[in-house]
Amino acid sequence: MDKILYYAVTLIESLLGVFGIRAFYDQPRYAVVERLDCGVEIRAYEPRLAVETDARGQGDGEAFGRLFRYITGANQAGDRIAMTAPVEAGGQRIAMTVPVEQGTGGTMRFFLPHAVAPAGAPQPTEPGVRLVEVPLERIAALRFSGRITLEARAAQERILTEVLRAAGRSPAAPPFFMGYDPPFALPFLRRNEVAVRLGG
Repeated sequence: MDKILYYAVTLIESLLGVFGIRAFYDQPRYAVVERLDCGVEIRAYEPRLAVETDARGQGDGEAFGRLFRYITGANQAGDRIAMTAPVEAGGQRIAMTVPVEQGTGGTMRFFLPHAVAPAGAPQPTEPGVRLVEVPLERIAALRFSGRITLEARAAQERILTEVLRAAGRSPAAPPFFMGYDPPFALPFLRRNEVAVRLGG
């Protein structure tokens, strides 16, 4: 991609991101199979490819930095994988997807575009960063907007847990967070989600 065009596209997508417009992002595919109280959705996600690293919890800049370095060239192919626009590098054009997934102090993940899986994603070169194939799974998710604080996240996790308990559903793992917007997006337009993986 021409350098000037790349920067123009990146600027436009960044400006749109402020207003919660995320139409340019490739997102993991899922089907809503059931809707519960308070807006909780039971989703069936297709298998997907992600790059992940260990995290210390919400706002772990070091974990985010390791993943960011991977998508900006810290991989065996030296490919650059942009968060806001497709780029060409090493003959391969790759776009970053949303959401960014973060567990409770466990891992942080960037999901990779669907087009990357058949060709194979480049292997990370930085220690602690790994590619993972996420299998078909069911996830219960609750969407909310606003600033992402520990208190806001905990309140939404309580709602999600109570709705699932009332519906007789058992989480298979602790709740995690999925963020769909850049940090500078207007809070009331943000798409935030708390979610849990459901047992078989």
